[in-house]
Amino acid sequence: MNIPARYQEPPRTGGETDDPDCPDLYLNREINWLDFDAKVLDEAADTRLPLLEQLKFLAIFYNNLDEFFMVRVANILRQYRSGAASSSPDRMTPAKQLAEIRRRALILLARAQEHWRKRLAPQLVERGVRLVRYGDLSEKQRRFLDGYFRNEIYPILTPQAIDPGHPFPTISNTSLNFIIRLRSRDGVTRFARLKCPNNVSRFIFVPRNKEAKTYASLGFSANVRDDDILLLEDLIGEYLGALFPGNDVVGAGLFRITRNTDVEIEEDEADDLLEAVKDLVEQRRFGDVVRLEIAHGTSTELSAFLTKRLGLQPFQVYRIKGPLAFSELMALYGVDRPALKETPFYGGLPGVFQEGDLYAHIRNRDILLYHPYDSFVPVLDFIRRSSEDPGVIAIKQTLYRVGNDSPIVRALIEARRRGKQVTAVVELKARFDEERNITWAEEMEKAGVNVVYGLVGMKIHAKLCLVVRRETDGVTRYAHIGTGNYNASTAKTYTDMGLLTANPDVCADVTDLFNVMTGYAHREQYRELLVSPLSMRSALLDLIRNETTLHRQFGNGEIIFKCNQLVDKHLIRALYRASTAGVRVRLQVRGICCLRPGVPGISENIEVTSIVGRFLEHARAYWFRANGEGCLYIGSADLMPRNLDRRIEVLVPILDPELRSLIRDILETHLKDNVQAWRLREDGAYQRLTPGKDDEAVNAQDIMALRYGREHA
Repeated sequence: MNIPARYQEPPRTGGETDDPDCPDLYLNREINWLDFDAKVLDEAADTRLPLLEQLKFLAIFYNNLDEFFMVRVANILRQYRSGAASSSPDRMTPAKQLAEIRRRALILLARAQEHWRKRLAPQLVERGVRLVRYGDLSEKQRRFLDGYFRNEIYPILTPQAIDPGHPFPTISNTSLNFIIRLRSRDGVTRFARLKCPNNVSRFIFVPRNKEAKTYASLGFSANVRDDDILLLEDLIGEYLGALFPGNDVVGAGLFRITRNTDVEIEEDEADDLLEAVKDLVEQRRFGDVVRLEIAHGTSTELSAFLTKRLGLQPFQVYRIKGPLAFSELMALYGVDRPALKETPFYGGLPGVFQEGDLYAHIRNRDILLYHPYDSFVPVLDFIRRSSEDPGVIAIKQTLYRVGNDSPIVRALIEARRRGKQVTAVVELKARFDEERNITWAEEMEKAGVNVVYGLVGMKIHAKLCLVVRRETDGVTRYAHIGTGNYNASTAKTYTDMGLLTANPDVCADVTDLFNVMTGYAHREQYRELLVSPLSMRSALLDLIRNETTLHRQFGNGEIIFKCNQLVDKHLIRALYRASTAGVRVRLQVRGICCLRPGVPGISENIEVTSIVGRFLEHARAYWFRANGEGCLYIGSADLMPRNLDRRIEVLVPILDPELRSLIRDILETHLKDNVQAWRLREDGAYQRLTPGKDDEAVNAQDIMALRYGREHA
C-alpha cells in the first residue's frame, strides 16, 4: 500500500490538532501511571501465582515506583518550586498532582508492605527461602558471622562524621545508608552517616546446619535449602558500635534517597556527544533530592535531622516497613527453586528458519515474528548469518537497549572482521542504559565498526536492521523492523512483533532513513514507512479522519490500537471525533492512557483495556478497517509527544493480507481477554475483568503460548 504524499506533511495547525478546550476530557498522566503500577502490585498479591513469581512482580512494582519518582515526580516538583502553571492537558496544578501522588503512593506502599510482611515473606520461609533478621539466627550462626563481618565487611566501611568541620556528605542516588546518633564519653551528641557498600553482595547466605563455609561463598547462592538469608544492612546494623569506639550508639536508622535523574544534556553546546553523555551519567547520581525513604521505627529526631539537612518538605518523606530498595530483591528470583516459579516458557521456531535458504524465504514473502511466543533466535540468526555470509556486503543496525553480553554486537564485530561495511547507530541517551551503550559503542569502534551516536536533540528509538547482499541477479536488500529492542534477554519476557522483508520500497525507505540518521540527509517523504518526527502524527491523524469519513459512507468504521502509552492530545482529540461519528474504537494501552472513555456524546464508542500478566505487553499495532481493505502498521512508536516530536520512530505497514489477518486475530484475542485484562472506566479507575457465569475464560497470553510456543517442564 503506497502512502499518499499528504501523509508526509507536518502536523496541521487547525482543526483536529487544535488544543481541546475541556480539561475534563483528559486523565492525568501521572495518576494514570500510578494506576498502571497498581495493576503490577495486584499481580504481586495474586496468591494463585507461585511465591517467587509474586516476589518478582513485587520487585517490579518497587522498581517502577523508583523510576516514577526519579523522572516524573522530579519534573512536577520542579514545576511546583518554580511556580509554573500546569503543563498537562487535564490542567491539574503541580501542587495538587504532588498531593494526589503522595496519597496514592502511600496506599500502594501500605498494600505492598503488608503483602510482603504478613503473607509472602512468611510463606517463603515455610518453603525454604528463609529471608531472616539477625535476631532470628542461632548463636552458632552469629559467631560464624562475627568473623565474616570483621574480616570481610569492616575494612571497607567508611563512617562519616557530620559536624561544623565535616559538612553533611553528598548522598548518591538510591544508595543505602545509616544515619547514626552518637553520645561521646563526655556527653556530647554527634551524628554520623555510614554508606552500605554496593560492591559486595547484599544477600548473606548463612548455613543452618554446616559448620564451615568460605567467606567468598557468603554472597549469592543459587541453592538456599540449607541457608538462612540475611541482608547486609542487618548485619552492619548489629555492629555499628564497633565503628565508633569511645561513643555510644543511641539511635540509628536506615535511609535511602531518590534523586532527579531527568538531567538535560546541553547537546547544542557539546563538542563531543559521547563525552556529554558520560558527564550526564555522573550528574544523575547527584541530582536534586525528590524523595527520602527511611526505615519504619527510626526516631523522629533522626528523621527530622535528615529532612532538614536534605532540604526536604514533609510530603517528600516516606517511612518504609520492610526492606528498603526492595527492587534489588529481584535477585532472589535466581535461586534454584523451580517449584516456586512458573514453568519455563520457550518460544517456538517458525518452519522457514529450520530449513532452506533464509534469504530466499524472505524474498518469497514477508515473515512476521511474534515474541516471545516465537523465539527471538531467528532474529539473532538473521544477523549472525548475515555477518558470516560471503554475499553480504553491508549491515546497518540501530541499537537502543541491547543488554549485557549482546550476541547482536558480537555479530556486528564479526561482520566487520570479515570485511563487511558495518554501521551501528547507538542511542547513547537511552535512559539508565547510557553506560552500557557507551561500553558497546567503544568496543565496536575498536573493531572498526562505523559507530554513529544518534542526533542532536533527538533520540533514535526505531528498531531497524538492514542487510545488503550481492546475489546472482544484483544487489538485494533485506530489513528487519521491530516493535522492541534487539535484546535477547528482554525478548523472552516482552511481547513484541518483528517483520522480516525484502520489499523494495520498504528497504529503500530504511536505506534512506539510515542516511538521515548517519549523515546530513533530510527527507520528509518515504514510500511506505511512517517516520517521526516529520510524518507520523499527521499520517495517523489522516488515517483516523479517513476511517471516520468511510464510516459515514458505509457504517462499518473500526479502529484498534495496541500500544504502551496514549498521551498525545492531538490523536486523542481525533479519536474523540471518530467516536462521535460512530466509529468503533478499541484501545489496548498497557501503561499510561490520558483518553477518557465512555463519556456520553464524546467517547461512548471508545473502549480502553489494559493487560498486565506474565509477559510485558510491549508490541505496538495500529489497525484501521478501511471499509474492509484493512490498514495496519506495527513499529516502535507509542502515541506520546516525545515519540512523535522528539524521536526517530518507525511504523511499517503490513502489506501481506495474510499477515494483516494474522495480526488482526492476535489483536482480537487480546481484546477478548477477561482474565488478565482491566477496563478503564469513565471516572479514570480501572476495573479488573472476570469471566461471567456463562462466559468462556480468555487469557490471551496463555492462548498465544499454546498457539505459538512450547512449554518445557
